[in-house]
Amino acid sequence: MSVRERGNMQGELKIFHGRANVPLALNICEHLGVRPGAAEVRTFADGEIRVNIMESVRGSDAFVIQPTQPPADNLLELLLMIDALRRASAERITAVIPYFGYARQDRKDKPRVPISAKLVANLIERAGADRVLTMELHAEQIQGFFDIPVDHLYSTPVLVDFFLKRGVDGCTVVAPDTGRANRARGFAQRLMEKMPLAVIDKRRPEPNKAVVMNVVGEVEGLDAIIFDDMVDTGKTLILAARALLKHGARSVMAVATHAVFSGDAVQKFQKSPLDEIIVTDTLPLPRKKLVRKIRVLPVASLFADTILRTHRSESVSSLFM
Repeated sequence: MSVRERGNMQGELKIFHGRANVPLALNICEHLGVRPGAAEVRTFADGEIRVNIMESVRGSDAFVIQPTQPPADNLLELLLMIDALRRASAERITAVIPYFGYARQDRKDKPRVPISAKLVANLIERAGADRVLTMELHAEQIQGFFDIPVDHLYSTPVLVDFFLKRGVDGCTVVAPDTGRANRARGFAQRLMEKMPLAVIDKRRPEPNKAVVMNVVGEVEGLDAIIFDDMVDTGKTLILAARALLKHGARSVMAVATHAVFSGDAVQKFQKSPLDEIIVTDTLPLPRKKLVRKIRVLPVASLFADTILRTHRSESVSSLFM
């Protein structure tokens, strides 16, 4: 056997998951045609988390599916599972993080504040992960916080397929701020050649507060699709929708990968001028938040394809070309 052949071989594929998004993990396993790895994850009466891997993983290619949204227990659960797999002699461990928590704290923007995204990256590496697979980082430079390989997935194929089936005649894509303009432009180009693009110029005086100042681009008489990576409190989206309607947009909908939906965001959406909010299932949504205006698109097949390609040492980037 050649060195190249030995280098491309991996142990048995095993999929484990924490408790942060069990439905997504099970759907990924179903697409892969494998059963979830046997693991016990429970919380003691005092709040401590206990992880027990209940099958042999020696020499295996292990993937741990766990988004790291608050509470911090979700992150700790991921770290404990990685550590357990490492100590059980898994050959390679990949942290599959559909939603990377603390991604918005990616720089020191004020004195005496942490760079939390970098700390989280350090913790995942130190726990024993050999690579990371995540989706739609709020700031793409977070990939550079790791000294291990990072596969950064985009939900664009799922979103584009949805809109092409629905039809995009008379639509324009809107970036909610200048930082998302390039990603919004790429989304627009995949929907339609010469698709109109607009950008909202806003000022954010403090976290979770935004003031829309202006709309740059033509939106009059068009159906506006606001394209973002996540929806948190919903304030930015609602302000953007009002600004677009003031500038003559015929209707406004929003599309985002991560449905954080903090506080009373869902209630605000119900009363807002937004016609629809389209998100994916990277984060679990309780039934009470699945209201009429919210549509959830599945991404399990995209994660399953990526996991299989990673296991086989095949290209991942070709999925997004």
